[in-house]
Amino acid sequence: MTYNLTSADPVGMSFWLISMALVAATAFFFIERDRVDGKWKTSLTVSGLVTLIAAVHYFYMRDVWVATGTSPTELRYIDWLLTVPLLMVEFYLVLSAVTKVPARVFWKLLVGSIVMLGFGFAGETAMMNVTLAFILGMAGWAFIVWEIFKGEASQINAGLSNANVQKAYKWMLICVTIGWSIYPIGYFFGYMAGGADAEMLNIVYNLADFINKIAFGVIIWAAAVADSDSKA
Repeated sequence: MTYNLTSADPVGMSFWLISMALVAATAFFFIERDRVDGKWKTSLTVSGLVTLIAAVHYFYMRDVWVATGTSPTELRYIDWLLTVPLLMVEFYLVLSAVTKVPARVFWKLLVGSIVMLGFGFAGETAMMNVTLAFILGMAGWAFIVWEIFKGEASQINAGLSNANVQKAYKWMLICVTIGWSIYPIGYFFGYMAGGADAEMLNIVYNLADFINKIAFGVIIWAAAVADSDSKA
């Protein structure tokens, strides 16, 4: 049976829009690698990988939604389990572009993101108690927020004289604290507060991914270009 996406399906349309935006962002980030200094290329490559991985998953999630009217949680976590750790590592990569950063900063951000997502997945798929999983997942997020606001990563950023990196770091903080808060809010209302409207939740998640994946990458690109051009 053939299923068609229609304009009367706002969730399906939001899946389609974010899918194409992710594809466009991927092409943009990979092409722009040639414009920046070598020390920034890894950051833009990771940004492109994030949007590429997400784009592939979004095309599949869109088809599942159009065919069934559902968006299984497992599909989102397949995306998030890959892209979120990469996004967190970007803090390390951005700082490393202009200064020496201890490897432990990389590992703290990576492990914190895996803990956050692992418990979130366990709770949403009924592998463990929903409330306990939420608390432990939030502990992982709290650790990440502390590290980038007050921990070693933050201290390294505060000691920099590079205004471009500091500006990017500030906006990356905003994405992680405000943009990422959408996901635990959705978890809370979906599993602990009587349920949430599935259609609205999917639209909100799609818009959140636009900010947290594409806009996050654009922030890094802007810093990379500004820093590279300042030394041209």
